[in-house]
Formats: sequence, C-alpha cells, structure tokens
Amino acid sequence: MKIQYIAPSFEVARDNARCTGCGICVQQCPNGVHGRDAAGNLTIDERGCVNCQRCVACCPVGALKVFPSRNCWNGSPNWSAGAIADIYRQAETGGVLLSSMGSPGKIPVYWDRILLNASQVTNPSIDPLREPMETRTFLGARGGRPRRGAGGRLIPDLPPRLELQVPVMFAAMSYGSVSYNAHASLARAARELGICWNTGEGGLHRDLYEYGPNTIVQVASGRFGVHPGYLKAGAAIEIKMGQGAKPGIGGHLPGSKIVGDISRTRMIPEGTDAISPAPHHDIYSIEDLRQLVCSLKEATGYEKPVLVKVAAVHNVAAIASGIARSGADIIAIDGFRGGTGAAPTMIRDNVGIPIELALASVDTRLRQEGIRGEVSLVAGGSIRCSADVVKAVALGADAVYIGTAALMALGCHLCRSCHSGRCAWGIATQRPDLTARLDPQEGARRLVNLITAWRREMEEMMGGMGINSIEALRGNRLMLRGVGMTRKELEILGIKHAGD
Repeated sequence: MKIQYIAPSFEVARDNARCTGCGICVQQCPNGVHGRDAAGNLTIDERGCVNCQRCVACCPVGALKVFPSRNCWNGSPNWSAGAIADIYRQAETGGVLLSSMGSPGKIPVYWDRILLNASQVTNPSIDPLREPMETRTFLGARGGRPRRGAGGRLIPDLPPRLELQVPVMFAAMSYGSVSYNAHASLARAARELGICWNTGEGGLHRDLYEYGPNTIVQVASGRFGVHPGYLKAGAAIEIKMGQGAKPGIGGHLPGSKIVGDISRTRMIPEGTDAISPAPHHDIYSIEDLRQLVCSLKEATGYEKPVLVKVAAVHNVAAIASGIARSGADIIAIDGFRGGTGAAPTMIRDNVGIPIELALASVDTRLRQEGIRGEVSLVAGGSIRCSADVVKAVALGADAVYIGTAALMALGCHLCRSCHSGRCAWGIATQRPDLTARLDPQEGARRLVNLITAWRREMEEMMGGMGINSIEALRGNRLMLRGVGMTRKELEILGIKHAGD
C-alpha cells in the first residue's frame, strides 16, 4: 500500500438535501475531483482539488462548498504546514517545486501602509463630476528643450511615445502560458480603453495583428516568435531582462503545450520545450543592452519606443540608471509579488524585493542623476486596485502593469495551478474544452468595466487631493503618508509618517 504523506489541502462538501444529481460538477471539474461510481452516484476525491471554485460557481442549486482542510499537522511556528508539505513532495519526487501566481508569503504589502493625503480648505478639492480631470499619460523619452522654427512655431520632434488614456496597461502573459481567448480578451479591451497590452515572450498570433496600435511586443532571451513583421506590428517593443516572480530565472513552456498555433506563433517544432535562458546570451553589460536597443530601433525605423523590463532586486536603482543611458525609452520594474504561470517555489517566495521600495528608489536615483526626464517608469507586481495605481504614480511611476488583477477580471480564482494546464476558467490552459469556457467578447467587456471603474475611482481620489491630472500626481510624494513603518522604510519611500 502506498502511503499518502500529504493530505488534501481542501475539503469539498456536498449538501445531499439540495443536490439533484445533475452531474454538472463532473463536467466542469478538470482535476477529477467530482465523478460517478459504478452505480451512477456522485463521488468526491478531494486529493485533486485546487479550490478553483468552478464547481461551486456552476452548481445550479448551490449544493457545493469548498473550504480549507481541517486536517492538522504537528507543526510549529518554525515548521508551517506549507514547509512540511514541501519536504514531503520533494522526498517523493526529487524535483524542484513549481508554483504559479504571486507569492502567498507574509512579506509586508507597503501599499496597505501608505495613505493618501486630502485637500480641504487652503488647497480646495476638485469635483471630478463637474471639473475636467486628465487621466491620460504618455510613455517615452520627453526629449530636450522645445525648439521653434520660423515664426516661432514649435517643432514637433518628440521621440516616439505611447499614449494611454489611463495609466494602466495589461502585463506580459505569453501565448502558450495563457490561452488564445485570454490574449484576444486583453487585446480587445486594450483597444477599447485606449491603453496597451503586452504579448509576453511567445510572439503574437496572426489574428491579433489588427490590435497592433495597442500592443507591446516582447523580445525575451529565447527570441520566440520574433521577426521583422512582429516587431513592426506593435506600438512598442519590450526587452525582457527579468521578471518579479522569478528574478534571475528564465522562462519554460513545456513541450506538451507547444501545439498547433502556439508552435507556429513561436516558430518552433511541436512538442519542443520552449526554454528562455535566464541571461540573454548577447547581453552581458549595459553596452550590450544598448546594442540591442539600437538594433530594435533600427529594425523598426526608429518609430517605436523601446522598454526594458527588469525584476525588482536590491541594486535595481543602479540597474535602472544604466538602462536609462542605454537608449531605452521606458523602464518597466516588476516587483516581488508579481504573478507567473510557473516558477520554482523557492525562487518565487524568497528572491526579489517589493515593487513599492524598488519604484521609489529608482525614481529617487534618476532624479538625483538628473536623467528622470529621459525615461518613463512602469511599475508592476501585484497592483490590486485603483488606490495602488494612485500610490504608485505618486511614488514616481508614469503607469502601471496589471497581470493577476486582469486575469481575475477574466474569471481567475487564484488557485495557483496555472502550471498544470488544467485551468478551469479557460485562462491558463490549452485544452480546447477548457479554453472554450472563456468568451473573448465577455472577457473584454469585464476588463473594460474594471479599468473604467478604476479610472472613476482615480478621478475621485485625485480630486480629493486637489489634483486634476496624472502629470501633477507623478512623483508627488507630499500626498503620501506612511503608517506602521520604520524610519528606514519611510526614508527609502521618500514619504513622511502619518501625523507628521
């Protein structure tokens, strides 16, 4: 008899008084939790449950509930249930543990320790319903001093930039790690909202080229799907150097997912593992990075801004300083709590720093060196709501990336099983029966609703601060106050304590 060292993490309860035996739960569960025995009776095998909530959401009579297991480990404050389970898994398999989404660890969330200031009398607030509010922002180098031609007219010679109607973009998620329907939802929503979405490192499906004016195409170390037409299709090009969920680690899409259009889009044979190594093998210095930036600009006629995406690590301010001098137009910083389709668990939970500290330190460093105006900053890594966006802009960001929040709008229930390929909501999967569960039109509608709601909330918060434009909010740390933080944390963030 094989011993099961790890008990199920969740319990599934069926109210037999309500259950009609329709079997919808059997049809909807991709993990084999619900089934039928030889007599046709419904059964439950909790060992496969990841708490995706699909069965609960689809049960027509509300007969199902999923909740954390009441099984108790002989743990301690030092030996948590998670640490014990990890040891059992590795003793069983001898392999590196993989996890999805962002880290669930108890690292401080600084957004929750930062409060916004408000205006009242001497600097009155603004009513966003009756007075104009500007949420539009531009990403890219701002150029030098304005130049005038004959008759004093301004010469419009600004470098290429991105125009966003709201300072929010959909973060990089590659085709293959997420489904075609997820990409289509993001692309449609970005066009309707007047913002941008990011292809991730897997290339761009031929059907989505029409969304090019709202697309950021990514170039990663594996160069999957990269060709001149791809580079020219997007509104901007992003060089991926690092990712917040796995700093110093490359990407890996298993060969089982490299099928059909994914194989054609990535330009690799079906069944071949798509491995992006951690380093770009042509980049070992800022000078090498500058060469790639120049090459990409040359390939696109100097008509596209170039972003460089890096993970938030302890020396990120110095790294950003070098990137700003490499010719890049935009620096994207991805923080510790950023999501991922798959990452080594120990890397995800122990490497990197929170985006709040990284963003503040980078903005400060670039201002001290007098080069802040030469690049724009984009912050990502667990931006959860409109208040986080406002705080990020006040800390120095020109815009933010959202990934997990966008997936939640599409239906993601944060079950952290993306790497299994059995996403019950049709997002992180390539199984046709599961992918079909996500309707791109409905997905786009939900994304548009989310960002529209955030924009209205941002206008309310800005109005309360007496600010009527994103530009006036950017880097305005006087409007922020900290609570429950050390003097050093406040110093890095560049804000005062509440009451000061």
